[in-house]
Amino acid sequence: MAKAVFQKNQKVWVESVGCWSTIERIVPTWARGFDEPVRITYDVGLGREFHAHELKAEDRGSAAANLGANWRLLRARNKWQSADDCAHHPYPGTYPVVVTDPSDWGGWRVPGAEYDRDPVKLEKQARLIASAPKLQAIARDLIAMVAEDPADAPPAVAELAAKAAIIERYVQEVPAVAKAADEDVEAA
Repeated sequence: MAKAVFQKNQKVWVESVGCWSTIERIVPTWARGFDEPVRITYDVGLGREFHAHELKAEDRGSAAANLGANWRLLRARNKWQSADDCAHHPYPGTYPVVVTDPSDWGGWRVPGAEYDRDPVKLEKQARLIASAPKLQAIARDLIAMVAEDPADAPPAVAELAAKAAIIERYVQEVPAVAKAADEDVEAA
């Protein structure tokens, strides 16, 4: 009997085509007299169905580990206000910058006027953004723990894992507008 190796909406590498794609549909092939499908193929939107041996799952373990490795909170000097002008700020004369690249650039910054309006709120946002990859790793561990044996998981933990899975799917999904733009580029 065949078992599905991949899930719908999972990102996979299509070896024979040499590109990344997403599982759009799982196609089971049934035979009379069997309770389970005898073969499973995957529709990834490339014109034909692929077998599991032609696809390779995205390696999320190393990607997840590397994702947050460079995320950190730095302080940038406020060019428009001196430390005396903004003594009410948690760190006078600076503002938070979350960088996501080893070269200390790329990431999240806030305009000075917005920071001046509510510095405590923006300091909290900066710490939350810098901690997001670690929180995502905890959520993934929770999902995996419950998925191993759902019957043994306490109902409250199973509910948390279900909520975490919804958020994880939301984080991983590609917006439809971006997909359409990619398809337009490929068609041209």
